[in-house]
Amino acid sequence: MSEENAAGSVPKPAKDPMKSFRGVMAGSLIMEAITVALAIPVVAKLGGGVGTGTGWAVIAIAVVLLLCCGVLKRPWAVPVVLALQVVLIAMAFLLPAVAILGVIFLAFWLWVLLLRRDVARRMAAGTLPSQQQPQS
Repeated sequence: MSEENAAGSVPKPAKDPMKSFRGVMAGSLIMEAITVALAIPVVAKLGGGVGTGTGWAVIAIAVVLLLCCGVLKRPWAVPVVLALQVVLIAMAFLLPAVAILGVIFLAFWLWVLLLRRDVARRMAAGTLPSQQQPQS
């Protein structure tokens, strides 16, 4: 490739893999918001009703998860998403069923962040398949 200069710098990949991760994260946030919203009937049955603080908290978390889809480019977006998982887990005192969702999605988010770190490391080293020169 002609992108590699004399200093031996690593060529940029043809496509930005971090855009892919933002897409995965946005899709995951939507699925998580749907899952949290599906906990509203559980709150209605076991948590004292939807009009209680627990009900409003679950609705607010679902809405904030959806809103986070639009700000994933910002550097503070991932810490906010992780904080929302902690809030879901902290709801164990109010409704343990919702806390289980927080634990499951926290594990997922930690796994995605581990993958993102690995791709960033490989991209910096120039070992991504899209950074390799074609064989002739």
